[in-house]
Amino acid sequence: MSMNVVTLLYLVASVCFIQALKGLSHPTTSIRGNMFGMAGMAIAAVTTAALIVELAHGSVLGLGWVLLGLLVGGTAGTLAAQRVEMTKMPELVAFMHSMIGLAAVFIAVAAVAEPWAFGISAHGEPIPGGNRIELALGAFIGAVTFTGSIIAFGKLSGKYKFRLFQGAPVQFKGQHILNAVLGLAAAFFVFGFWHSQSWIDIVLVIALGFALGVLLIIPIGGADMPVVVSMLNSYSGWAAAGIGFSLNNAMLIIAGSLVGSSGAILSYIMCKAMNRSFFNVILGGFGGDATAAAASGAVQRSVKSGSADDAAFVLSNAETVVIVPGYGLAVARAQHAVKELAAKLTEKGITVKYAIHPVAGRMPGHMNVLLAEAEVPYDQVFEMEDINGEFGQADVAIILGANDVVNPAAHTKGSPIYGMPILEAYKAKTVIVNKRSMAAGYAGLDNELFYMDKTMMVFGDAKKVVEDMGKAIE
Repeated sequence: MSMNVVTLLYLVASVCFIQALKGLSHPTTSIRGNMFGMAGMAIAAVTTAALIVELAHGSVLGLGWVLLGLLVGGTAGTLAAQRVEMTKMPELVAFMHSMIGLAAVFIAVAAVAEPWAFGISAHGEPIPGGNRIELALGAFIGAVTFTGSIIAFGKLSGKYKFRLFQGAPVQFKGQHILNAVLGLAAAFFVFGFWHSQSWIDIVLVIALGFALGVLLIIPIGGADMPVVVSMLNSYSGWAAAGIGFSLNNAMLIIAGSLVGSSGAILSYIMCKAMNRSFFNVILGGFGGDATAAAASGAVQRSVKSGSADDAAFVLSNAETVVIVPGYGLAVARAQHAVKELAAKLTEKGITVKYAIHPVAGRMPGHMNVLLAEAEVPYDQVFEMEDINGEFGQADVAIILGANDVVNPAAHTKGSPIYGMPILEAYKAKTVIVNKRSMAAGYAGLDNELFYMDKTMMVFGDAKKVVEDMGKAIE
């Protein structure tokens, strides 16, 4: 296969990736975007496999390794996609990011060991200075992405007893100074590798990247994981782009740059949605304040509770209903039941809309994915900026497993979440809240919305409660 053909195929794959991002920008075109993404990755993988076999001069051993890699990777991806639950999707995304980072590290190590095999330099000749910097930076960013994503995976999972994997931030005195020292040390050894191409320098760069990845993520609490996931997505893209420059691989450069830039833009959007500083995200310097105000010491207060039948009666007598989905809905897998409830309300002439907060759930777009899976009509789903002005006219706002994203404390000066944009469900004439208990959300704060006179708490599993509401409406 000539390099002209390889370059052309990589260009086609890159165009597919661009179309994939464009398609994924809106729910109505997301399926088409996924198809473009799959097509682009298939073209890139097959082209790379053919190129590797050709570089191995068609040896049986070379072909065997390529087929083994495709078989193992394809099988693992297929099984993960089939078995993963929607509630576990954020962990899967974090795990995939870690694998991209580790792949960047492995490629960098292989390129340093045998640069002639990658066409970087002639046999026995040193690696050009520019390529050394690219390899070192790609390896460093990949190492940060790998360990950072592993910590994010543990925090998102929430089932491991290991302290670093728990949702609460891990902070200690001098943490930021230590991060700065490690970052400067990594820059020093990158310079050393550029100057001497020493194995000691590149190994230390990778080791420091592994350490910094852990230290950047452990001080971030579970409430801030959506921002972390999008930021790690950006890191994985830049790692791939750095390695692409070293290997002179146009497809890796384009795809990595697309992932890196789109992840950074998404992180910025998430930061605005949570009133966080974008630079603090990069430096791992946020997430601790909110959880410091844990609600464990809060005074017990009474709330007005009701049954699913009571909630159904209120919904049946409304003219407009706004549904606010949260992580509790995802855990209960109640999205299909919610769609059925909304359909019954619509049949009665009631206007139903869904209000989506950008950081509801455990990753960006988590609630949109759940509703799309249940085939909720796209014209009923509204983002926070578009729906907030309508809560004041809504007869009922029904909150399903959401907490921090509807907490009016965001409007109170001195609150740990002060300034965070929220869904203003408290403005609705009546509020129905479904939760398993009165436990605080990830921010660890009491929610004044739950204690308002116009709020009815309906405790229980979201799926069962919503199904009971639907039966009562019939």
